[in-house]
Amino acid sequence: MDIKKTMAAQAYMQIRSAAAPEPLPNASEEGAARFLESFAHTLSRAEDVAKAAMTGNADPHALVEALASSQSAVDTVVTVRDRVVEAYQEILRMPV
Repeated sequence: MDIKKTMAAQAYMQIRSAAAPEPLPNASEEGAARFLESFAHTLSRAEDVAKAAMTGNADPHALVEALASSQSAVDTVVTVRDRVVEAYQEILRMPV
């Protein structure tokens, strides 16, 4: 085995990896991540307000507002889930 060829191959692989373009983030993955983060934040905020209301440290109006917000978030997640399942079923029905 020729050492020069091996060194040339190693140098080529290093240059190739350095010159490779950065993969672009997938917009749908990024959007889904933001959506789920917002959902989790809404639910944790509602839990915090509910705990504060139980100890008497929160306004009842804030509790109702937080619960309505969390209910809306759960309804949205359920709707998105139903649409994804529906789309998956449509894909399975497609002829190959």
